[in-house]
Amino acid sequence: AGTSFSSLIRWSLYNPGAKFLDPVTYNAVVTSHALVMIFFFVMPVMIGGFGNWLIPLMLQVPDMQFPRLNAFSFWVLPGSLYLMLMSNIVENGVGAGWTIYPPLSTYSYHGVCMDLAILSLHLAGISSIFSSINFMVTISNMRSVGGHLLALFPWSIKVTSFLLLTTLPVLAGGLTMLLTDRHFNTS
Repeated sequence: AGTSFSSLIRWSLYNPGAKFLDPVTYNAVVTSHALVMIFFFVMPVMIGGFGNWLIPLMLQVPDMQFPRLNAFSFWVLPGSLYLMLMSNIVENGVGAGWTIYPPLSTYSYHGVCMDLAILSLHLAGISSIFSSINFMVTISNMRSVGGHLLALFPWSIKVTSFLLLTTLPVLAGGLTMLLTDRHFNTS
């Protein structure tokens, strides 16, 4: 999906005067490309995929510490991706940029499509938080005897998990404030 959005962007930039995509659709495609690539490729595949594959191998353990939490964090992602893709189909799509800053993310510019994108980002954040907890606990508790010297990859996953655990709740708080700004007129 992210590559398809990238192809649409490149195709419309190939011939700038051709008006392949109108400006509203172009902004929606750029926003969707960025959100899909960040929250549904880089974080799940690069951290979750390679981490779930290599951490047990490098620690010489059969599985992650909490396999059901791992499965939950995986199975939340398809629903979240579905909501993100649905936000493109509803209305004109979310054209607020990948940062989703107001005023483009307010209710006067986007309706239900922005709500779907916010819910999608909340679910993707929950998935990443649970996955990060699982990585940190696995790396801390399941080291073999004399395993105080970890390889560089488990250290990088542990540090990245710590950073995700500290930043994703802030993102969730910002998204929740945006949701209250949109529906309850807070500021």
